Amino acid sequence: MSTASNPVSPGTPSPPLDPVRMQDFIPPTRPSSTPFPHPEPRNTELRCISCPASRFLNTDAADPAGLLTLPSPGTGASTRLSLNDLPAEIHECILDHLFGFRVSATSKSSVTRWGTALRHPRRKELSELSLVSGAWRVLVQERLYRHIKLKASVESLHAALDYLATRPHLRSYVKHIELWFPVFQPKCSPLALSNANTLPTVTPDGLTSASYVLPVDNCSLEEAFHFVAEALPEVCVLTLQGGERKKAPKVRHWARESRRKEARAMPTVRSVRTLICKGQWNLIRWEEDFETIMSALPNLKEWHASYSKPKSKSYLSMADILVKPMRLTSLDLCIEGDYRRELSFPSYFIKVSSRLHFCSRLAVAAASPTLEHLSYTGRVCKQFFADLVARQKDPRQSRLKSIDLTVKNCCRDAAHWNESGSGITDMSFINAFEELVIAGIRALGRIKSVEHLRIRYVDLDSPFPPLNPYFLLHDGWCSGVWSDAIIAELNRARPNARFGELSESFGEVAYRKDGRVTINPEFPKSRAMSLKLSNYALLSAGIAIS
Repeated sequence: MSTASNPVSPGTPSPPLDPVRMQDFIPPTRPSSTPFPHPEPRNTELRCISCPASRFLNTDAADPAGLLTLPSPGTGASTRLSLNDLPAEIHECILDHLFGFRVSATSKSSVTRWGTALRHPRRKELSELSLVSGAWRVLVQERLYRHIKLKASVESLHAALDYLATRPHLRSYVKHIELWFPVFQPKCSPLALSNANTLPTVTPDGLTSASYVLPVDNCSLEEAFHFVAEALPEVCVLTLQGGERKKAPKVRHWARESRRKEARAMPTVRSVRTLICKGQWNLIRWEEDFETIMSALPNLKEWHASYSKPKSKSYLSMADILVKPMRLTSLDLCIEGDYRRELSFPSYFIKVSSRLHFCSRLAVAAASPTLEHLSYTGRVCKQFFADLVARQKDPRQSRLKSIDLTVKNCCRDAAHWNESGSGITDMSFINAFEELVIAGIRALGRIKSVEHLRIRYVDLDSPFPPLNPYFLLHDGWCSGVWSDAIIAELNRARPNARFGELSESFGEVAYRKDGRVTINPEFPKSRAMSLKLSNYALLSAGIAIS
């Protein structure tokens, strides 16, 4: 170990000297050009990783964090180092590796990348890390209580109030609270009602009926907002889950319902910047419901709204809400997110189209002077972009930066029922999708502030998902579907934007002995960067994809 640790080779050993003459021996002086004139004292004690840590750590009760004893260089004296002596950045990196990546509470990606501590399978073991040291206690608790989920019942909220009352330092750690409203409870519950509904279930003994009743202990939105405002002063993201059961009860807005219309105000939660509504039909059904919730959140900037099942009432209620003045900077609306192709327009959408054009109502919200980001999943057509441009009083002052559309189907006039379907084998839909893309590019020529445009169609039943049509413009580069009309409109509206590549075909066409014609795509596993729209006519003619 001493030879390996000495940077200068000792050379050939000298013959043994006479002990009598040892006193007259003067060792030679090491040349000045030789580095390290004095060997560095090093600790030659080897430590096995399987040995218990008690040999090296001082676990004295006076210092529960434990100290590592190391020799001081040059002096031989021992130096006691603590875990708390590490820089704060090292502590953060260690815990980020254990808990997952943590972003800022004000970040745009905070909703989708909030952290993994809430759903971590070893959440109990992670909580015990707060016992390592005083520095880790704060860092671990910040991550554990950053995102909490509570049952929206009176009993649950009272228990949370009692818990936080004895631990007031935890209140400021909560940045995201999720409240879910139960839509049923077992009949055997002491709070069960007598009007029970039955559902058939299968048991080992055969087919039986299991009873459930409507919940009676659910809190109202008034009580929920009051809890958030009083107990969680630093919360900035609020999630409300209204439930996904068929014919689920509507969430009560007021603790005491009144038959008379009287002026009542919701408790104000000024810290909330982002509202996420899941199962929104049970939360917001009419304009009054929307206005009541917005009155409780005066500083709201982002609204993420999603519906569990598509229905005509979802489109009609949102059509009345979207025309209301909004102060939002980001709107994410998902009305139909099942991602399945259609053979024809469903009956509930025919009911909506007979009363209004939803694309025009959506354009009113997109033209809001404060809106910067719009994301929508549902039915949309070229009329959306036409009305969006028409409603821009001064396109140069628009703050809209990104538009993201996930197309369920394109609303259009159809002479026959089978001309209103969707999918890569329906040329009527492909032509409507091309018109939607051209209208979007044309709008970019007027609204110069838009830097990101994505229009995509997702079909989980597609025979080859990479052929699902899409168009993407980001940072001046385009990818996805193209045609001569799209290229011409792009050169006019955004001359600096261009496609990275333009492919003329989907792949190699092969003829089989049974008479079938198949296509071997050029991109079997990678994403298609270029899709010529005229090639979809081959798929509508019955050409299969291998």
